[in-house]
Amino acid sequence: MENYDIKAIKKQLEKRLDEKRYEHSLGVAYTAAALAMKYHCDMEQAYTAGLLHDCAKYLNEKESVELCEKYKVELTPIEREFPFLIHAKLGSVLAKEKYDINDPEILSAIQWHTTGRGNMSLLEKIIFSADYIEPGRKKIENLTSIRETIFDDLDRAVYLILANTIKHLEAKKQPIDEYSLKAIAFYEEVEKKTFNYGG
Repeated sequence: MENYDIKAIKKQLEKRLDEKRYEHSLGVAYTAAALAMKYHCDMEQAYTAGLLHDCAKYLNEKESVELCEKYKVELTPIEREFPFLIHAKLGSVLAKEKYDINDPEILSAIQWHTTGRGNMSLLEKIIFSADYIEPGRKKIENLTSIRETIFDDLDRAVYLILANTIKHLEAKKQPIDEYSLKAIAFYEEVEKKTFNYGG
């Protein structure tokens, strides 16, 4: 595990991100570190991934697509139609190219922090969840109960976050990424096995 220059990363992020996004990134980093303590994950990995999870958010949609072409990042038809969805995938690339992050676990956690995926690694689940529950988040349905659940059962919290997110997207008639659908199917099965639903 490399020791990254967190102060230098923060300085770069503070220059690139607007104040609200930077504060959110700090909130995710601290929340990820707390979850890492609870679930015996590497705290430096969690903090670094949390700090950089939105590192591509300063770009507009045109710039994001152009950088994806430059770095040969494959985009799905949904991502091409709604470029605001690509910041996680592009963020993983920029974390490596602009912030010298070479840890594949950190890069993967950044890549999947928005959509999730089936059978996520511990670090991926922590960043996915920390992004949703960090202290600056407000006015999300069921947020309080998810925050209460997350320190007892991380998989259940992931399932509840996915269910909440998909419900929200459906209500707004927005597209749902295929990986989110695969993720909720996976964690729904985990939920059923854990709580013996239908057994």
